[in-house]
Amino acid sequence: MIKKAMILAAGLGTRLGDVTLNKPKALVEIGGEPMLFRLLKKMKKAGIEQVVINVHHHARQIMEEVRKQGDFGMEITFSDESDQLLDTGGALVKAMDFFTGDQPILIHNADILTNLNLNDLLQFHVHQQAEATLYISNRASSRALLFDDDKLLTGWANLKTNNFKWVNREKLNYKPLAFNGVWITMPHFVKEIPFTGKFSIIDAWLSMASRHKIIGFENNTVQWFDLGTPEKIAFAEEFLKMNPL
Repeated sequence: MIKKAMILAAGLGTRLGDVTLNKPKALVEIGGEPMLFRLLKKMKKAGIEQVVINVHHHARQIMEEVRKQGDFGMEITFSDESDQLLDTGGALVKAMDFFTGDQPILIHNADILTNLNLNDLLQFHVHQQAEATLYISNRASSRALLFDDDKLLTGWANLKTNNFKWVNREKLNYKPLAFNGVWITMPHFVKEIPFTGKFSIIDAWLSMASRHKIIGFENNTVQWFDLGTPEKIAFAEEFLKMNPL
């Protein structure tokens, strides 16, 4: 069972327009409830005990609202990026003190809604003896991670511009799959990230994949929603009316 998790909730939410002028994206409601609250409740139900949340846009508002909810019965701390938004990789390095011990830690974007079974992801991670396990699927996306036949990370591509980045060297055989904003990692993996400051976690993965086992967990059967735009939130809400997650 996963005991610790980090939620990436520092995004500006610019694609949500005026909705996020006076509210952080993580507190935008989906089906009458802030997306962050939905995720924290799911984590609590899954047995997670400790959570760190990175914050930037309207950071104080997120902290206050979570505290009002009694931290959802968990031990919740915050990694404050008010001075500088550090992106998905820099966020982990700033929260380095959270990555202790030798047990897997969940990393989850706040603006992702999915009924993925976290224990399935964990069991795959443990079975594969991976250092990072990425939840991926075969869905339409202009940007994709590239995997070999064993689902080991070999590269990244912008399929619209035909721009590729490789682990070590160009590969002739690969499968493009979309990353879904959820992954599991080992504490030591985060401590060995070779970058500082603001950077994407994808750049770190590509840099580290030649000497660390980074593997994809492909699941095309569960429900998954990106809550990044008003249209996508509306689409997810229509689904939730008939299919509560």
